[in-house]
Amino acid sequence: MRKAEIYYDTILAGILTESDEGEYVFVYNNDYIEQYPEQFITFTMPVSNNPYKSDRLFPVFEGLIPEGWLLDIASNNWKINKNDRMGLLLACCQNCIGALRVLPINLD
Repeated sequence: MRKAEIYYDTILAGILTESDEGEYVFVYNNDYIEQYPEQFITFTMPVSNNPYKSDRLFPVFEGLIPEGWLLDIASNNWKINKNDRMGLLLACCQNCIGALRVLPINLD
């Protein structure tokens, strides 16, 4: 299982989890829901108490992962398979252009 904190600017928006079976779950943080009920991270995932579940990485997070030659560099430098989308997200998306940041949660 792998987890990440998802920040909207400097505010913790929620937690993204990838299960060992490959299911992805995103849950908005309760404080975020109360303080920013209209500030969704993407149109397809409005602020809600209900978790979002998918068997693929959500498009909003997929879009943060580098493409093309930059993906090649990231994949080679960190020795991450290009198909390991959560691994690439955790390695490459801590300081993205735009409002979202992804910070890995160590489960050790």
